[in-house]
Amino acid sequence: MAFKPLFTAKAKTERKPGFFAKDKNSVSQDTSEELITLAEERIYREGVVSIKDLMAPSAFNVEKSYLELGTTFCRTIFVVSYSRDISIGWSSPIINLSVNMDITMFFYPVKSAVILKQLKNKVGALEAQLSADADKGSPRDPTRETALRDAEELRDSLTQGTERFFQFSFYITIYAKDKAKLDQLSEDIENIFGSRSITSRKVLYQAEQGFNSTLPLCNDELMISYNLNSSPIAASFPFISAELTSDDGILYGINRHNNSLILFDRFSLQNANMVVFATAGAGKSYAIKLEILRSLMMGTDVIVIDPEMEYKHLSEAVGGTYISISLSSESKVNPFDLPRPVSRDVSVEDIIRSAVITVKGLLRIMLGGFTTEQDAIIDRALIETYAKKDITPDADLAKVTPPIMQDLEEILEGMVGAEELVLKLHKFTDGTFGGLFNAPTNVNLKNQLVVFSVRDLEDELRPMAIYAVINYIWNVVRSEQKKRMLIIDEAWWMMQHEDSARFIFSLVKRCRKYYLGVTTITQDVSDFLGSPYGKAIVTNSALQLLLRQSPAAIDTVQKTFLLTDSEKYLLLESGPGEGIFFAGLKHAAIKVVASYTEDQIVTTNPEQLLQIERSKAEFKRLNG
Repeated sequence: MAFKPLFTAKAKTERKPGFFAKDKNSVSQDTSEELITLAEERIYREGVVSIKDLMAPSAFNVEKSYLELGTTFCRTIFVVSYSRDISIGWSSPIINLSVNMDITMFFYPVKSAVILKQLKNKVGALEAQLSADADKGSPRDPTRETALRDAEELRDSLTQGTERFFQFSFYITIYAKDKAKLDQLSEDIENIFGSRSITSRKVLYQAEQGFNSTLPLCNDELMISYNLNSSPIAASFPFISAELTSDDGILYGINRHNNSLILFDRFSLQNANMVVFATAGAGKSYAIKLEILRSLMMGTDVIVIDPEMEYKHLSEAVGGTYISISLSSESKVNPFDLPRPVSRDVSVEDIIRSAVITVKGLLRIMLGGFTTEQDAIIDRALIETYAKKDITPDADLAKVTPPIMQDLEEILEGMVGAEELVLKLHKFTDGTFGGLFNAPTNVNLKNQLVVFSVRDLEDELRPMAIYAVINYIWNVVRSEQKKRMLIIDEAWWMMQHEDSARFIFSLVKRCRKYYLGVTTITQDVSDFLGSPYGKAIVTNSALQLLLRQSPAAIDTVQKTFLLTDSEKYLLLESGPGEGIFFAGLKHAAIKVVASYTEDQIVTTNPEQLLQIERSKAEFKRLNG
């Protein structure tokens, strides 16, 4: 097929003079305009920021075994071989490390026919070797017998189609702020691999290829693989969700990752203490009231310090004892109470000494601190106050009556240098606050659920009242050992004073010996963790429940609980009743759930509570 020229020779000769010159000038002008446009485009592009610019480090240095990406050091570790038995979740200790890392797996399918041919030759060689050893009378070789058995099982599985064969690559790129930390982290990861009989290596003269292989580009530039069938590869699945389901315990919620039940017995851990951190409205009181309700059904006694009257409805529903502590209340708690010794190992002298220290801590909060001289005077006065009621090292504590605040004031009035202390203390005996601490204890804890309400107390008195109530509870706990839980809501009140914070820490540290689990709840995370005793309380609590956090506190929470960035954002975006549940070394994303009946009992929704009260009033009216 022939093509005609665009212009014929005749047409060219008939064109007017200047035609080509005019066309040449036009082309030249168009070219100049295009060049100008390209130059302008280049200038514009130089000032445009692309995604690559945002992602790229300021500098990139390739060393023989690691990379420097700006100020960050990174190294890739690859797996060379695996042990014969790979258990499910073998990679979880590495995945759960609180470090930044990228993990990449590559799967290269291999045709079964190729592998079956190789297995046939391998099985034949092993059988021949075992037969030859038997003919020679050589001892059995367990290694060859195991290899033969494994090869035959794999051959049968591939033939039946229940298994497939792959070449499997597993790479990890780790990041650190300096070379020393990078080396230490690399050693830790290789030791974890080694403890599971897995051989791993650091890249050498392939640092860039290793880094590229773990980028989300699906490029395997290392090409270091190991032959595996489907089952061990499935066991290598890296997304591990901790199972917190046990045979005993109560339901705390649902695992948001796999919808399994989080059933746990807090008394099965090294201690039964728990901390709960959440913002207002995140569902912390709802979650704890659910735990209380379910623990009561398991026979556990529960004592609650209620600062906002949130547990009254629950107490009424289960027939608990609700005690209101206020200046005008008939319920009194005497801070001078003593526990009864439950064993001969604890001497009366030690009990009195401990009581003096505890009361002195309360007085320090009440009176605004002591000078060194006043501290010595108070110490001597407290000992004399107990002695005034015949409470001495050889006394029988079951037959004595503890002193009250008025007795201490009378002792101080007869001491030189105690004038200022008497003046301050008078407010708590005959003054404005005289109805709080200046009376014998008349409350009773003989109930499975006991709630102490301090809502009607002034903010100034609330830390003192909580201190005295917890001291009374602690004395009861030490006098009679049984399975108990103590719930301290809004515990940040106690962290405002060093003496009360120290007292709570001492309680948390010692309560395990008395079969007690202490739960501290707070929404003011900064104040709680800002105290050295607050961090110690977290350390001595085997259970932790983190619900939705405020942006202002999330960094502190992340640092304290060693959260990953994903867990950090999970806490920022969680809905009511959603968060992270820690139990010992395990943790999982949790969603607190309740039945309809439980929800009616533990709800904190004011509208729902008002509707329940109206229903009660209507029921009484109809049956009155």
